[in-house]
Amino acid sequence: MFGSINLLRRASTLAFVSTSRILPQSCQNQQLLYSTTTSSLQATQYLLRYDYVPDVLEKRGPYREGHLGLAKKLIEEGKCLSGGPTGEVGMEVPTGALFIFTDEASAKAFVEGDPYVSNGIVTGHSIEEWNVVVQKE
Repeated sequence: MFGSINLLRRASTLAFVSTSRILPQSCQNQQLLYSTTTSSLQATQYLLRYDYVPDVLEKRGPYREGHLGLAKKLIEEGKCLSGGPTGEVGMEVPTGALFIFTDEASAKAFVEGDPYVSNGIVTGHSIEEWNVVVQKE
């Protein structure tokens, strides 16, 4: 059953891509600043979401260098594209973080090696597949 849902989801994505090239009248005179792809596998990325403890700013200090060092290493290797804290608009204290990886194994390796996880700064995490359909070139 779930296989057919995934097939339907991918077919819907492809249908969106093929029809989204038709722009509303108000946008037809503007330069296109995005690209599209018809291969969802070619554009698949992985989102790693973290939930933080409420007092993250007070507790992260001893582990921050290792956390950022691991992220920078994966960026240098081309496995992590970006990452940073998340929270409500205008936040002073982040409630979590979001990282974008090129493959699921790298996202899992980051979680396994991250001192924020092993030292209780991260209270929960998830890894989601993200099929990029449009993006700025």
